[in-house]
Amino acid sequence: MAVALSTLVEEADRYLNSARIQDYCPNGLQVEGRPQVMRIVSGVTASQALLDAAVEAQADLILVHHGYFWKGENPCVVGMKQRRLKTLLKHDISLLAYHLPLDVHPEVGNNVQLARQLDITVEGPLDPENSRVVGLIGSLSEPMTPRDFARRVQDALGREP
Repeated sequence: MAVALSTLVEEADRYLNSARIQDYCPNGLQVEGRPQVMRIVSGVTASQALLDAAVEAQADLILVHHGYFWKGENPCVVGMKQRRLKTLLKHDISLLAYHLPLDVHPEVGNNVQLARQLDITVEGPLDPENSRVVGLIGSLSEPMTPRDFARRVQDALGREP
């Protein structure tokens, strides 16, 4: 079943509270593609490899944490940026990106999910007055050495910290 692109974007913006979070890039719809969405590909960064995978999967939309148009970057559409935008536009694929909203969200955010994986009890935000500070304050269920904690991270993430 297809959903209207505008509906999907509105719901994602609302759920992630993106309008209230100051960020270093635009959050939400960065590149508009087809008006109806049936297939979504997601990834961390809107790399050429992810775009190519989305084309192969016949995706209508790509959802990422790291999109385009960062503050301070060259705004010219040349080189790598030109190739990536060309891929999206040629295949009529939308790019939906949320940076800090996906870090700080209290249910699905990267920080709270990592805390859950590491068995850390979240006690609150590092700085509740500043939405750009994305850290959390938490506690371990039991004391452990830095080496044991590193092992826990490695076990949870399947890679060496």
